[in-house]
Amino acid sequence: MLSFGLTIVRHGETQYNKDGLLQGQGIDSSLSEAGIQQAEAVGLYLEDVHFTNVFASDMKRAKQTAEIIVRKNKTGNGLEIVTDPSLKERSFGIAEGGRVEDMRNMAKAAGQLIPEFTPPKGETMDQVKVRISMFLKAMFQRMADDHRDKVRPDVENQPDVETAGPLAGLPNDGVQDVPVHALVVTHGAYMRVAVRYFIEDLACSVPPGSDMSQVFSACSNTGICRFIVTLRCCNDDVTLLRMKCIFINRRDHLKAEDS
Repeated sequence: MLSFGLTIVRHGETQYNKDGLLQGQGIDSSLSEAGIQQAEAVGLYLEDVHFTNVFASDMKRAKQTAEIIVRKNKTGNGLEIVTDPSLKERSFGIAEGGRVEDMRNMAKAAGQLIPEFTPPKGETMDQVKVRISMFLKAMFQRMADDHRDKVRPDVENQPDVETAGPLAGLPNDGVQDVPVHALVVTHGAYMRVAVRYFIEDLACSVPPGSDMSQVFSACSNTGICRFIVTLRCCNDDVTLLRMKCIFINRRDHLKAEDS
């Protein structure tokens, strides 16, 4: 059995984000000046958090954000950033490059909410879930391979390693005693589908009293989500045993920006 922290961060702002335009997969933007500042802020927030592995979407805005976080991290020297196309943003088809408001109107005309709506030639939520599943399978295997020395005997009902009780509101909440920790940098719509997939399909638990509308809401640029993942590792067979959400859409590093 192997337990590890999983911290997922949305990339920093791009000019398209600022202008309310859809990027999807067809528009590979770099970070804006504000986005660079956001990435530096989240990197500073996470500077004392120990990461053992880093994964990022292969799109510029996510890779750039991951590079800044790793550069700011006090234990990140020499960490390899593994880029994976399975972490790309959701494709919005013909809506890419257009206004988010226009897609919202398209969804309304179709009698749907914007998160569930698929523009022509775009990706459905189920198609995104397939990519998420592909990424998780590859990540789980990589984590098991890289940290064989941390695998413990598979004892039924053995508790997770994270500290119990209320969160302290610190950057290392939930991972203080977790020696293995993966950072993933990806995209907003992708994260929204992923969180729903974790909870509804993988039976990921959420903190007691969670407001599910907030849990399933859109994540801000450089917003942070954290989970504890426990794998069953039997020889070369690596499967998910359980998953627990620590927090969703945290943006403490942006408080000065919000005020």
